[in-house]
Amino acid sequence: MLPTGLLTLTDRGLYCERGGFYIDPIRSVEKAVITHAHSDHARPGMRHYLTHTNTIPLLHHRIARSISCTGIDYGEVVMMNGVSVSLFPAGHMVGSAQIRVEAEGEIWVVSGDYKRGPDPYATPFEPVQCHTFITESTFGLPIYHWPSDAEIIDDILRWRNANEACGIASAIQCYSLGKAQRLVGLLSPFVSLITSPTIHAANVCLRQSGIPIAATSVLHNATTHQDLLKGLTLATSAKDFDDVPSARSTGVTMAFASGWTATEPGRRRNAGAGFTLSDHVDWDDLMTTISDTNAEHIIVTHGFESEVVQYLLETGRSAEVLAQ
Repeated sequence: MLPTGLLTLTDRGLYCERGGFYIDPIRSVEKAVITHAHSDHARPGMRHYLTHTNTIPLLHHRIARSISCTGIDYGEVVMMNGVSVSLFPAGHMVGSAQIRVEAEGEIWVVSGDYKRGPDPYATPFEPVQCHTFITESTFGLPIYHWPSDAEIIDDILRWRNANEACGIASAIQCYSLGKAQRLVGLLSPFVSLITSPTIHAANVCLRQSGIPIAATSVLHNATTHQDLLKGLTLATSAKDFDDVPSARSTGVTMAFASGWTATEPGRRRNAGAGFTLSDHVDWDDLMTTISDTNAEHIIVTHGFESEVVQYLLETGRSAEVLAQ
């Protein structure tokens, strides 16, 4: 159970009874405060959405243009039935936000998904002081440590160049929103990029809203083998190449970009090469963030909750798993 306070966990998600709103609800509600545009956090069916200004075009793109949305900037305060709600950068992707909730001097922060490392387009993470911090723990084990962006770029380019020398085209499988744009920003100075239609559509949406996503080509049925060989394709799956005759005739080798490739079991799950690129915190950044908040109580969700809570309790912190 959550401690008595501002937020309670219900069958619809985290609920602020005083404010009359939910955070990233999993079922239809009247008022939803959304951390970011990924589909496991921003779902259809809400009467009204409150989110960061940069997230609104993505919600329109992914859910429907007809949805009712209000966008606010980082640090801007909205009062909801006497409860102060504000957003702070989460660094996970464009528009991602931590939700700060305050009433009568009590402050809770819901992290959503977040990372502390650099990103070409996302606003960098900003620690927020609070009494209770609800944090994700997707990679909440000490075995998870992320390499630098420079190392990742070097690994990808060496792999791509070796493939080209053998006459093989290269592609990286990645999420269409967030990971794909990060890869575009990291790799576009070094190689011509081709993006699948789904990734291209997300890029266009972001460009139209003022985010300067670097230019890429679009994968289509007229893309030549030479285009594929001399460039690097970002795709959501191997199916993106089904309607590309040049890919079918000559073949494309596909790698995977994910934090799960940091371990041997994770690498084995994905055929081909793997590059350890994550938009979530690793263990060290998770622990740093918890310390930076100065929170009196930590609530852990989305990942290795029990392991993180056990470690926090053993090191003298007040902590629990998010559960009803």
